[in-house]
Amino acid sequence: MKLEGKTALVTGAGKGIGREIALALGEAGAKVIVNYSKSEGPANEVVKLIQDKGGKAVAIKADVSKPEEVATLKAEALKAFGQVDILVNNSGITRDKTFKKMDVDSWNEVLQVNLGGTFHCTRAFIDEMAERGWGRIVNISSIVGLQGNFGQSNYSASKAGMIGLTKTLAREYARKGVTVNAVAPGFIGTERVMAIAAEVLKDKILPLIPVGRLGKPEEVAQACVYLCAHGDFITGHVLSINGGQLM
Repeated sequence: MKLEGKTALVTGAGKGIGREIALALGEAGAKVIVNYSKSEGPANEVVKLIQDKGGKAVAIKADVSKPEEVATLKAEALKAFGQVDILVNNSGITRDKTFKKMDVDSWNEVLQVNLGGTFHCTRAFIDEMAERGWGRIVNISSIVGLQGNFGQSNYSASKAGMIGLTKTLAREYARKGVTVNAVAPGFIGTERVMAIAAEVLKDKILPLIPVGRLGKPEEVAQACVYLCAHGDFITGHVLSINGGQLM
């Protein structure tokens, strides 16, 4: 229960990696704010799972790409638990197209949610963390932000931008007790990845991964818990969780 007494906000926590991060932080003793934009039912399920184990959690709806909704998210979070000590910027979307076919709307939408959402949420909470002298921010980037990927120029740019933002914030807030790190997952067995055709997974994706399997969402979640609970001397770091696909 290393994080007992702390409050964590996880954006996009209704499904996939965000869900497992919320559950893992709850297991570690943190009170958890489960943010969602559309998946109310799954978000409430996450809350119930945390509560069933004796933890405290609430679900709060907000589109993190909209500053006014982030302001409401902050107000409701503070009303529920008083403060936010840990922020995991996990919300993300894809609108995949080759660059030749990339339209302005697809570009802007991905950048606004993935990178803009990280900016809005961080700006809402980081200074109060610094005033208290303790805070943890974990930005969920991607292997695509490190190496690029065909047909994902918008997504790659957003995830690379999150890494640049991570490193800058880490330098600016290191002496104020706030660590800022990024996690860059590779192919993780989420609903989105498992929707890929089986033959594509078997013949084209798994051969790229030296350990020979997809990652588990829980493995990403435990890395986030480590950075929050034990990473006092880790900041500005990008933790790759990709089975050796990118070294």
